[in-house]
Amino acid sequence: MKSILHEANKHNQYAAAGVDIDAGQRAVNLMKDAIKATYTAAVLSNTGNFGGLFDISALKTMDAPVLVASTDGVGTKTKVAAALGRWDTIGQDLVNHCINDILVQGAQPLFFLDYVASSKLEPEPIAAIVQGVAVACTAAGCALLGGETAEMPGVYVEGEVDVVGTIIGVVDKSMLLDGSRIQPGDAILSLPSTGLHTNGYSLARHILRDLNWHSTHDALGESIGDALLAVHHCYLPDIQAMREADVTIHGFAHITGGGVIDNLPRILPDGLGAIIERGNWNIPHLFELIQSLGEVDEMEMYRVFNMGMGMLVVLPEAQVHQALAALPDARRVGRIFADSSGVTIR
Repeated sequence: MKSILHEANKHNQYAAAGVDIDAGQRAVNLMKDAIKATYTAAVLSNTGNFGGLFDISALKTMDAPVLVASTDGVGTKTKVAAALGRWDTIGQDLVNHCINDILVQGAQPLFFLDYVASSKLEPEPIAAIVQGVAVACTAAGCALLGGETAEMPGVYVEGEVDVVGTIIGVVDKSMLLDGSRIQPGDAILSLPSTGLHTNGYSLARHILRDLNWHSTHDALGESIGDALLAVHHCYLPDIQAMREADVTIHGFAHITGGGVIDNLPRILPDGLGAIIERGNWNIPHLFELIQSLGEVDEMEMYRVFNMGMGMLVVLPEAQVHQALAALPDARRVGRIFADSSGVTIR
């Protein structure tokens, strides 16, 4: 009996130091069903195992399967969620951002791992985040294989949450996209974004800090809070639609941190540049509001934000009409040319 009391006392000391084991277990219990809903037949482990198990036997049907991995976060979009007390969307942002990153190389998602940390673990917000992760994983046919919920007082600021995810996908080597097929004369299509996605929030929050984030804003047709928390779009269905329409893809660029200016050149072969022509796509009003209120230089806007172009598709000129028929919301926004000057916005 004495030893049990001693252990209980030690547990209370841990809680007094800022780490509540019971709160962590409550969070796990709240999210367990959502996690299990993402499981496919390939998942061989249960929630709570020390490591996630995933059967890759199905990959034997590929000639040369290549695993593609990516890790990312949602940046200071978590501060918007904290300010508004809404945690149901940033988990979806996290998954969709990571899926888009591996789509660029032609990969299909297999499984996902998440990391959610804070100074003090509040079970309901943490569970809401992971439930959002599960929602996005289920929509993409991607298993939420495991993760970590960490309570770290003194490391994280009180009231804030850090969210990070890792995704593993696969592509047959012959289908791998690395930009090497891109050539002068190729067309560039834009797939629309839903807003800021997961980048540029430090600047956006700074510029919009003194406005009311809760009431409908006339220029937006919705509240600033709703516009800022709009879920990062997942382009998996769009890319599947192009493949089903037999559209030949030479390259994808996910427009994240660095905007169009820095991300598109990442897939261009040496000696090639790109022209993006203004007026060929719809720029969400949120970007216009940020630029106007903050008096932000236009070129800085194109380096910080996606400006309404969440994913760029590079394809042969002859395939443009075929691609637009498959994706009515896509827009032709530019072309590739023989020049090493990077991206020109005109």
